[in-house]
Amino acid sequence: MRNFLALALWFLFAPLLAAAPLEQSAIEAFIVPPYALGEPLNDNGVWSLRNSGGAEAGYVFETEPMAPLPGFSGAPINMLVMLDLEGRFIDVRLIAHNEPIFVSGLGEAPFHKFFEQYRGHSINTALVVGTPYGEAGAGSDLVYLDGVTKATASVRIAHESLLAATLQVAREKMQGISTAPPAYPDPDHAEPLDWPALVDQGLARNLRVTNAEIDAAFAGTLWADDDPEAQADPEGLYLDLWLVDIGPPAIARAVLDDDGFRDLQRFMAVSDHDEPFLVIDAGRHGLVSPDFVRNTAPDRLSADQDGLPVALRDADLIFSTAPGVPEGSAMILRTDRRLGLDPTRPWVLNVQAVREHGMFQPESGTVTLSLTHATPERFFLRPGVVERLAPWREAIFNRQADLVVLAVFLAGLLLALGPGMHRLAAMATYTPVRLVVLAFVTAFIGWWGQGQLSIVTPLATLRTGVEGGSLAYLLYDPFSLAIWGVTIAGFVLWGRGLFCGWLCPFGALQEFAHHLGRLLRLPQWQPSVLWDGQLKRVKYALLAGMLVTLALAPDRVDLVAEVEPFKTAITTFFLREWYYVAYAAGWLVLGMFTFKGFCRYVCPLGAVMAIGGLIRGRDWIARRAECGSPCQLCRVKCSYGAIKPSGKIDYAECFQCLDCVTIHDDPKACVPLILAARGRRPLMPAVAE
Repeated sequence: MRNFLALALWFLFAPLLAAAPLEQSAIEAFIVPPYALGEPLNDNGVWSLRNSGGAEAGYVFETEPMAPLPGFSGAPINMLVMLDLEGRFIDVRLIAHNEPIFVSGLGEAPFHKFFEQYRGHSINTALVVGTPYGEAGAGSDLVYLDGVTKATASVRIAHESLLAATLQVAREKMQGISTAPPAYPDPDHAEPLDWPALVDQGLARNLRVTNAEIDAAFAGTLWADDDPEAQADPEGLYLDLWLVDIGPPAIARAVLDDDGFRDLQRFMAVSDHDEPFLVIDAGRHGLVSPDFVRNTAPDRLSADQDGLPVALRDADLIFSTAPGVPEGSAMILRTDRRLGLDPTRPWVLNVQAVREHGMFQPESGTVTLSLTHATPERFFLRPGVVERLAPWREAIFNRQADLVVLAVFLAGLLLALGPGMHRLAAMATYTPVRLVVLAFVTAFIGWWGQGQLSIVTPLATLRTGVEGGSLAYLLYDPFSLAIWGVTIAGFVLWGRGLFCGWLCPFGALQEFAHHLGRLLRLPQWQPSVLWDGQLKRVKYALLAGMLVTLALAPDRVDLVAEVEPFKTAITTFFLREWYYVAYAAGWLVLGMFTFKGFCRYVCPLGAVMAIGGLIRGRDWIARRAECGSPCQLCRVKCSYGAIKPSGKIDYAECFQCLDCVTIHDDPKACVPLILAARGRRPLMPAVAE
């Protein structure tokens, strides 16, 4: 009843939760001399910026009205951007957010420090959150912004929102370019083409640079004599670059073999907003540095159109070209059309030529080689509706390896707990095997993958759903999303037990604490049946309180969510204020005396899991007629108190430890099986619960 009351309150007050745009006085508080706030320029919160003499100096705007990408609280991260007339960031200030990791845990200082990195950088620069691999960043056009450890997804959401809003302002106010619908390849445009035809029509563009020409480009600099190979062979080719837009199928068929074309079409069916480009270098430049990592932004290649950067990324496709196409280092790059590239108008591919001077701490020098390209309009269509930017794919690409490992683990776990459950429970080494799995969950899913699920996510999802917002922010943490997906599927198959018993890192830590307490021979305290039943209601009361808080004071949700020690023990590795550490450690110490006390009695996420388990479609733990009367062995051995005196399983409290399955299947442990084997009591047929 209390849960339903909380939900009713939430729906009643939810319409009042949306944040209103800042008033002029509030924006002026962020502007410091010698700048002053000018007049509003449109209805999206863009203002003019004035200098001390009153002349126009740039633009001021909030990001939320133009790029309301939700964060992990369900609310957008709102920033105030000051941009000068040449497109340089004067300042970026955090206005409002509700990201759980910054509200409490890391604190806001790292978030504010992250935004300081934008100052002085130009929107014409390709800004990337992260760090270069190896020496791949040396001399590259990419500018790497330091992320925030343990908050990668939140920082990436803020970065994408900031860039989307800034580029929108730049295109509308600084370049005089209207935001037209993006051009999409026309799948029905058929045109017989081969490589010579592509070259003749300018659909395949070439840039040739000899060693002598690259030497001339570096002449008079510190790096003039740092390429012996160029000096030894002046007529040799340093760069023989070919560029082809292979988004249009008619062009792609002319440059890729049949398998490559099919793979490209499958890729574009999934990434339908990406425009792919084939680049080939038959010279010795090689396109990228030796330290380049597939599926990331190329470190030696960049692009721009109308003076604004175009974000390029390796498509990570293995392919072969058609006969007649020049051979060399080849790769397929891609860019999201919604970020502003119009492939039918001239755009520029920039190639970095890099030289190093010195041996121990070499200095890098670069020369930019440029190739202009455009593909005729006849190969494209222009839909009338421009879709809102949804830049979530990068989060998936950046965690490919982790996601592969996670997928293999989850698949194996589901097989072991599904068709292999009885074989697993019957293993003589079942307990050590379970502890190894829990150790992997703690180390890989928890500490490494930061995949500890939290009550914050369901609450944020509820808030977003009621407000009619987008749930796309969940895709920024694909690792946790995969665990959520398996957990929800587990509701149907097993109830709450799959997550609470096998996938919760903090639950695993509590189980290790229990085994440590047993090893140290510490006294074990188990509440009476009456108190156990009463205590198990606490988690539902806490969940109801959180729902009420969400409805009445949503900005306080992250504070009340601190009842979960997950952020302290898993997310921040116990590196927080002493009282948070003492709270989390206290539950682990208590776990040495009382088996998984937090999970059983206090965890609000466990309450959500128990409610989700109501959709369970089967009673998956086998029972016999003797279970409960007269045999009570499984109930006595169940550390969770999830078996009633009648022998019936309380699936809302079952953590899927499989101890009762082990007893049920063991002819040396199950009392009915033992008595039947001795002929003292016939084995009664199994009964449905």
